[in-house]
Amino acid sequence: MRSRPSMFRSAAGRILPSLALGLAATLAPAAAAEPAAEAGAPRPAHAVAMHGKPDLPPGYGHFGYANPDAPKGGQVTYCVVGSFDNLNPFIIKSLRTTARGMIDVIFGNLVFEPLMTRNADEPFTVYGLLAESVEMDAARSYAEFHLDPDARWSDGRPVRPEDVIFTYQVFAEKGRPPYSARMDRIARLEKTGPHSVRFTFNERADREFPLIVALTPIVPEHAFDRETFDRTTLKPLTGSGPYTVAAVEPGERIVYERNPDYWGRDVPAKRGFDNYDRITIEYFLNANAKYEAFKKGICSIHAETDPVKRERGFDFPAVAAGDVVTETFESGVPPAVRGFLFNTRRAKFADRRVREALAMLYDFSWVNQNIYGGEFERTLSFWQGSELSALGRPAGPIERDLLAPYADRVDPAVMDGTYGAGETSPRDRAVLRAAMKTLTEAGFRLDGTTLRDPQGAPFGFEILTASATEERLAGVYRRTLERLGIAVTIRTLDDSQMQQRKQRYDFEVLIAQIGFSGSLSPGIEQRARWGSAAAAVEGSFNLAGVADPAVDAMIDAMLNAPDEEHYVAAVRALDRLLISGHYMVPMQHNTDEWLAYWSVLDHPEVTPLYGYQLPTWWHKQACNGGESPCPNPSQ
Repeated sequence: MRSRPSMFRSAAGRILPSLALGLAATLAPAAAAEPAAEAGAPRPAHAVAMHGKPDLPPGYGHFGYANPDAPKGGQVTYCVVGSFDNLNPFIIKSLRTTARGMIDVIFGNLVFEPLMTRNADEPFTVYGLLAESVEMDAARSYAEFHLDPDARWSDGRPVRPEDVIFTYQVFAEKGRPPYSARMDRIARLEKTGPHSVRFTFNERADREFPLIVALTPIVPEHAFDRETFDRTTLKPLTGSGPYTVAAVEPGERIVYERNPDYWGRDVPAKRGFDNYDRITIEYFLNANAKYEAFKKGICSIHAETDPVKRERGFDFPAVAAGDVVTETFESGVPPAVRGFLFNTRRAKFADRRVREALAMLYDFSWVNQNIYGGEFERTLSFWQGSELSALGRPAGPIERDLLAPYADRVDPAVMDGTYGAGETSPRDRAVLRAAMKTLTEAGFRLDGTTLRDPQGAPFGFEILTASATEERLAGVYRRTLERLGIAVTIRTLDDSQMQQRKQRYDFEVLIAQIGFSGSLSPGIEQRARWGSAAAAVEGSFNLAGVADPAVDAMIDAMLNAPDEEHYVAAVRALDRLLISGHYMVPMQHNTDEWLAYWSVLDHPEVTPLYGYQLPTWWHKQACNGGESPCPNPSQ
């Protein structure tokens, strides 16, 4: 496995070789780690780190992975699989079919912006955007944001404290998770000056919450009607971001054009970003259609996770001619976890022993050799390859104290660090016998060639898939399951159908990915993915329906950790619970970030901790200083 950088960095941004050195560099008395490092009243700070201090000082020029001299102009076309019927990303209706780009972790927040924005070269630090600074006390009991006086909506009106207050009120009344729950942790929200707004937090808030507030997108009060906020719309919306919606073809494409009067182009956190005059996002019914569109030059960039397809599929003429470039980027974050996810709301998956037995039956070694050319690794941890992973590490004293009330929830092998130490395959009869033994302990029995549940009914389930690749993986899994008399059906849905089924939790098993990517600073989003409260909320990301007090307790411990040592211990304890809970059958991962792109595009030389950042790319043939768009040969 390729080594990856530690999550801990020095103030200068240098990668440190070990956890111990990282702690030595970042830990300090609590007050020293806060924006107000000296005695007296807190002072406004340009940035806030979850732990330690921000890497970049006040007055920094730009993020280190952005090229502040990147040319402005030209156009790019991003392509995605699916459809869209809504432009408002903050409501439950059409949550999973909202147009990409309005707020987007991959393509950038083109229309709506938060008070502060993340630096992709630090685990979790936010820097000023709509708010030029923030002040808070050492306990983080409040946060007062000072808006940039120059901040403007795309219609030219100023961004006001009233807009921030309206955002939180309308999200609480009409918004979707997780935005709808944020007022639950706010005791008071008030305007404190012409450009200032103060959040006073209640006892439910944690140390991370001020950063979550900083990252919440803000909407203009004057451009939204409170009563109709929760209705879907295809009417272009007003935001403060660098782009406005220029054209909408429902379900097919959305076109964004750069706002020539964008207020934030000289904000340090935005220098070198948002370099295209026009961004088009095209929608396709399936991955094959999207790939063919890239070959024809309709799509500007194509990400490929299949190493076999990388080797065999990219031999078309444009590659040979040098018109298409292929490149691998390094990322320092854990791989996103992808696998067969069980809906534990269904009685058949409520018993952990059943899920454990089913998890034994995924034939990774066969899949890796026969589908992925031996280029993948087995995914076993939710923070694999990082200091946060429990894999290969026995639980330390802090973890054991945290898990003491829930000792029965963690498998002994997971607790002592031996879990996953040897490769196993369900083609081995010993593995099949172990799975059958576990099912028998759960009350199942084999009746001829049929596995029967404790009530005597034949046991089986349906796997939902969204592509030919997923269907093939499900077929391999089914082949092994059938050896134990488990009846499995596979149903492939289009993206719209899949998103609707996810939103209603109308499935038994599906192939899911936890987040867009892994994280070196897991936080409040873990409540949305695994927390008990989210399990009962329509449209949440807790697809598995996890409702375990032990998981809730570890998330709380993580969010309230007083220092790095306790934070790492809490995340590892959470990892042990999720592994032992067998809520999904993790499949495999490849740590390379591999892209093919048309050679008219270029990118900065520096790749940050979180991997390549598309909003920092540019068009080589941008002309006239960006005064007019240039033709894109890839179009």
